[in-house]
Amino acid sequence: MRTELVSEAGDPARPNEDFASVGLPASGQGGSLVLLDGVTPPPDGAGCLHSVAWFTARLGGALTELTVSLPDVPLAEALARAIARTAGAHAGTCDLSHPRTPQATVVLARWSPRTVEYLLLCDATLLLAAPDGTVTPVQDDRLARLPRALLRSAEVVDGTLRNREGGFFTAAADPGVAARAVTGSVPRGEVRSLAALSDGATRWAELFRKGGWTDLFALVDEEGARALVERVRALERADDRAGRPLLRRAKTHDDATVVCVEL
Repeated sequence: MRTELVSEAGDPARPNEDFASVGLPASGQGGSLVLLDGVTPPPDGAGCLHSVAWFTARLGGALTELTVSLPDVPLAEALARAIARTAGAHAGTCDLSHPRTPQATVVLARWSPRTVEYLLLCDATLLLAAPDGTVTPVQDDRLARLPRALLRSAEVVDGTLRNREGGFFTAAADPGVAARAVTGSVPRGEVRSLAALSDGATRWAELFRKGGWTDLFALVDEEGARALVERVRALERADDRAGRPLLRRAKTHDDATVVCVEL
């Protein structure tokens, strides 16, 4: 088994709000992958004393432990338990009812000798590569399906769309959100390798349109995860110099994380 993990902050002056880990049980019979993309809070705060980086470290650490130590617990239940544990760590000091309480998008994958399970919440991506080279993307596309005009207003997003039916869901303080995640499994023999990517890394395909998912996976497989992040940064800088035609409503650089596992 071979693993590779690269995570780079979008702004060196700010903490990286992504989290990533790969857990391999001592039995050598399986493992798990966790990727979280923290949601940057508004400038006026979110009713919490803690940073998003603190939240993703807490939640990610709990998920790493639970997905490895409890292999028979469904991923949605592991996520619910991890959210509850993290919420309990700051419920006494922070307003967890605030719509922008620290939160994150989620990718989980867990493999055994029989299956590869997955769970996704919000806009990160999991790519599954079959032995014949076919690459299948797994996504939670609810945010992508929303009209862009609605997403330009923070008040509309926070008041009517964030963690609401008809909107989109992230892992925040409510364990019940785990039931809203996209979940599934495939036979282990149908997956040669997999890659989890935060939306800062998928910009190469989704924002700059430099290739499809098969092209992106081939780039990572042949040149490494670092090469993908470097390509994204070069595209972002070029776009910024050109007057930001693609990034005018987004951050110039976003935290970018890639986790690859060859089974």
